[in-house]
Amino acid sequence: MHRSNERQGDRSTTAGADFLQLDPREAPAGGLAHWLARRLRQAIADGRLPVGSRLPATRLLAADLRVSRGVVTDAYSRLAEEGRIAGRGRGGTVVVDPFAQPPAVLPPAAPSPAPSYARPPVPARPRTARPAPDPAPPGPPASPFGEAPVPASFDALRTAPARIDLSPGVPDLAAFPRTAWLRAERAVLHGLAAHDFGYGDPRGTPALRRAVADWLGRNRGIRADPEDVLVVAGAAQALALAGEVLRAAGLDVVAVEDPGSLGTRQHLGHRITATPPVPVDAEGIRVDALRATGARAVLLTPAHQFPTGVVLGGARRRELLQWAADGGLVIEDDYDAEHRYDRPPVPALRGVLPEQVLYLGSVSKLLAPALRTGWMLAPARYRDLLVDAKRLNDLGNAVLPQLVLARLMDSGALERHLRLLRPRHRRRRDAMTAAVGTHLPGAVVHGAAAGLHLMVTFPGGLTCTDTEIAAAALAHGVKVQPLSWHARLPHPPGLVLGYAAGAPGEIEEGVAVLGRLLREAGGPLPG
Repeated sequence: MHRSNERQGDRSTTAGADFLQLDPREAPAGGLAHWLARRLRQAIADGRLPVGSRLPATRLLAADLRVSRGVVTDAYSRLAEEGRIAGRGRGGTVVVDPFAQPPAVLPPAAPSPAPSYARPPVPARPRTARPAPDPAPPGPPASPFGEAPVPASFDALRTAPARIDLSPGVPDLAAFPRTAWLRAERAVLHGLAAHDFGYGDPRGTPALRRAVADWLGRNRGIRADPEDVLVVAGAAQALALAGEVLRAAGLDVVAVEDPGSLGTRQHLGHRITATPPVPVDAEGIRVDALRATGARAVLLTPAHQFPTGVVLGGARRRELLQWAADGGLVIEDDYDAEHRYDRPPVPALRGVLPEQVLYLGSVSKLLAPALRTGWMLAPARYRDLLVDAKRLNDLGNAVLPQLVLARLMDSGALERHLRLLRPRHRRRRDAMTAAVGTHLPGAVVHGAAAGLHLMVTFPGGLTCTDTEIAAAALAHGVKVQPLSWHARLPHPPGLVLGYAAGAPGEIEEGVAVLGRLLREAGGPLPG
């Protein structure tokens, strides 16, 4: 029977809402409504719930908190009587300001001229023999599992034919909300003027920056102004821009978690000098080992560490924040923060120490990587430098998808989509853990409480390498990633298995293939 490093399904540990990170266990006995009203009042006062923010429906918030609907209704009623919120019919319940003056109506702005890229005429040159062309860049490796992974290894694995894809980091693309997206896109197009199709703000559209700031305030405990938000083409571009700016500022060494995402390390390492590994244990990154590297910056996934799935523990968070307060910079990749099943939400580090945390987020795992849409919130000293780097990189993300995404966020459609995904992901997670227990005896499962993948390790070792198992699995039509891809320090062999993209039957079949291959190779050694 497989072992797990986590408790699953303990309902006493899962009560809580992403919305404002509300935890009813904080409420005094008999005072739930008073506690909830006070927490909402605080969020309105400190700007996490700005005017116009939509509150969750009473039924949904009650279900998330596992309290009666009357508790939420009572709290909303108190705030409505105080003039802080108001019902808007089908528009839901929103935060209002009874003393606000209606905004002045301004004439539409004149369209900004497109930047000119015309080049001055080039004087004619005498005809000379053409130099030999540069050799073509190397293509993806023939096999993704060579001696050492390279950036193109991911392309080779992604494009390799397979019956079952258990690659980590692949969301349920079949669940993309096409109907809601089309509806929002039609509404956006109907309201656009001709000049809206011109070049946009390189920081991102004001509508999306405002929607992201509201989303982070509601769901991640981050108080942000829209001016703080920089829209980017996913976490990959965020890391590229951060590496460029930090290296120019003299921070050319950024420590990383180990094990930690190979792809993330490759993107960052392409721009900076060194990425020294720092070990991760059951409480997250070891801050004593981080100090020993001498690095003044570190890249973390504290809400759901990749690939181990651990959450940065309370004592370790305090130790890390002290390191940052002493002059360190934390690059917080808020990886998989929305996807949780058996634990309460974990507030982002950015909400505690904003001037020492450069925050990254995206919709790649929530909607689809193809949207190439994410965001950064940087300390003030780096903000303008990052905007300049973004401007020179691509002039800004495409405007229309930004406006559609902003509408999905503002309307509540994105949160409804997330509520639809969670039970589906939970069933697939359960199918994978059950399959591991059946077909991979002796394996240890990590990271089951949240995310879209599991890490499976074999403490006693294997009779072959985990890379050889991954290569054999691909030859039998199953895609997985070896844990050794993501680890530079000594670590037991293992596999990283994604479950979001496959039906339970496919997941069970894929793990069964892994079990057969391990048995044929001699099986895991006793731990």
